Amino acid sequence: MKFHKLLFVVALLLFSCKPVTEKKTEEQTTTEFSTDFTIAFGSCNKQWKTNELWQEVIKSNPDVWVWGGDIIYSDTEDMEVLEDSYSVQKQNEVYANFSSKVEIMGTWDDHDFGENDAGTEYPKKENSQQLFLNFMDVPNDSPRRNQKGIYFSKDFVVEGNSIKIIILDTRYFRTTLTEDNDTDHRYKPNEYGVGTILGEVQWNWLQSELKNSTASFNIIMSSIQILSGEHGWETWANMPHEVDKLIETLKTTQAKNTIILSGDRHISDFSKKEIDGISYPLIDFTSSGLTHSSTRNTGEPNQYRIGDMVNQLSFGLLKFDFSKQEVLMEMRGLNNELQQSHSQNYE
Repeated sequence: MKFHKLLFVVALLLFSCKPVTEKKTEEQTTTEFSTDFTIAFGSCNKQWKTNELWQEVIKSNPDVWVWGGDIIYSDTEDMEVLEDSYSVQKQNEVYANFSSKVEIMGTWDDHDFGENDAGTEYPKKENSQQLFLNFMDVPNDSPRRNQKGIYFSKDFVVEGNSIKIIILDTRYFRTTLTEDNDTDHRYKPNEYGVGTILGEVQWNWLQSELKNSTASFNIIMSSIQILSGEHGWETWANMPHEVDKLIETLKTTQAKNTIILSGDRHISDFSKKEIDGISYPLIDFTSSGLTHSSTRNTGEPNQYRIGDMVNQLSFGLLKFDFSKQEVLMEMRGLNNELQQSHSQNYE
């Protein structure tokens, strides 16, 4: 009798577990959403580590991939070393296959700029810029080869709707940060009004881009976070006057439906702020990292956070439904697992 009962229990377990597992996988990997245009983005990619996520990113059929910085890790003033590091990434078989199918654009951060947390003082920034542009396949006769800094923009038109992607350079012009010697934070905010992240020329350019934009959506890529500013690492909040200047620029230019993308932190996060004078909430979608993440970081303050902080390998997606003026934002990871999502209506 005991033997027959045991067989019954085993059979029950075998037939009851399988459907639950399949259902869970389906729930984690699929979402019902009509997509007219898809932006994929991510950051923090060590070129010598296995690139596990490109085969997952391609499953979402992105129209464009936007690098959020730290494309490679190559802190050096030796340009041959930096160039070799870019070559390792570009020749990576999985990435090469991905980049042959998807348009690539993006910015740098400190480790591909050339030095950890570096800014305008980095002595090889002009040389480094040319190597970055080489990696991005920017033509030799492009005006971007002659300007200082790698900022630029591009408009994508889809069935009468347009998306402007604005790429910021938060390294080339960024002045000195203030070290925090009183707490366990690395940095504390500068005295209000002291220092710049974008520099005068880039600020003028950004204001012009937003003022003259006729796009349905304006997507700003900043390698470092803009809204989240309590963690003590690099963030626009280390120069709070620059955050205020950006918000004032959004107000005065009345640029439609602006969304911020960011990286750097080795975590993924949604930050959202309601701003008087802007008809939509400002969202800063952080996606990081592609090959390594801060799994030991189980939480940090962020007064603007919506949802939960994700500390696993991750890439970000923005899916646009123009008929509904809606954007579905997703964090996805290994096996295309849906880690977290946020849907925002912009009507």
